[in-house]
Amino acid sequence: MYSTCIFCKTSLGANEAVEHFPVGRRLAFDAAKGRLWVVCRKCERWNLTPLEERWEAIEECERFYRGTKLRTSTDQIGLARLSEGLELVRIGKPLRPEFAAWRYGDQFGARRRKNLMWVGAATALGFSVPLVGPALGLSLGGGGWAVFHVANLGGNFYRRTKTVARIRAADGALLTIRRHDVEETLILPPTGYEPWGLRVQYRASPDPNIPWWQYAPNSDTIDIRGDDAVGAAAQVLPHVNHKGASAGVVQAAVVIATESTDARGTFSDAAHLAVRKRSWNDFGKAGKLAKMPQEMRLALEMISHEDSERRALEGELHILEEAWREAEEIAAISDDMFLPEDVSRRLAEMKGE
Repeated sequence: MYSTCIFCKTSLGANEAVEHFPVGRRLAFDAAKGRLWVVCRKCERWNLTPLEERWEAIEECERFYRGTKLRTSTDQIGLARLSEGLELVRIGKPLRPEFAAWRYGDQFGARRRKNLMWVGAATALGFSVPLVGPALGLSLGGGGWAVFHVANLGGNFYRRTKTVARIRAADGALLTIRRHDVEETLILPPTGYEPWGLRVQYRASPDPNIPWWQYAPNSDTIDIRGDDAVGAAAQVLPHVNHKGASAGVVQAAVVIATESTDARGTFSDAAHLAVRKRSWNDFGKAGKLAKMPQEMRLALEMISHEDSERRALEGELHILEEAWREAEEIAAISDDMFLPEDVSRRLAEMKGE
């Protein structure tokens, strides 16, 4: 049983209430359709469980939900908190716009609050250096600003080079996607013989002739089209939309996402729109996902996630199992991603010993 969020790669936590599913601090369930999600409390995204035998856990959740008085609900969606601290989200038969707004509103709102917090913290730090620096013996012309700039550059470097996704290519290879690679993703319109697609930048294998301490732009690109592009979009778009959005923008995105049930048609239309509305600072790269209207980007994220879940529920459970496995692999390797290859190999040998 996996315990890491598919999306942000952090621990989902545990609970002692649901015997048949002790993972997570918030569970969402749909008893009628047999769906069970673990809601990550860090990124607020819903991880659909790949379990084929989940009915016992759903029945437990239903029993606990009905047995608690600490609950709030609309006509079709309810939230209950158990005495053990576990939260249960019960899905009835909501209309698609209601469900999308309820499910994604928390996610995009949490991202927006987090982004505003970071901006506020950086601003406060910048203003505090001239005031607090002299008291600590740091002059404005030297150590004070130097500490601020080093910390800022270090944080930006970590965020840009952090591994955020791994996408499987047509030949089966896993491609490592970093944060700054995501910013270069292009959406490609359909051609006469190919459906819409994505041009994804990924971390290529390092040149063995270049020492590990010497910088080298080891990036490459790959075009992914059709159903595979929908799956890739589900991994890439949350990081393109990492700043979140206000409630009004989320509601506009819900309208776009629920206008049609054809995910491929919506992505094709978005690809044409992205190429037509080329930004002045695209630097020769028309169709950047990051330059699209915010409500369209959020809508595409909603659509891509729901389409991935639909495919899994139609019998492709191995897609979910693979996603959970890869999430735990990324979580395991994230701490040593900057180590040279020979050091990582030696550490692996020592662990084996």
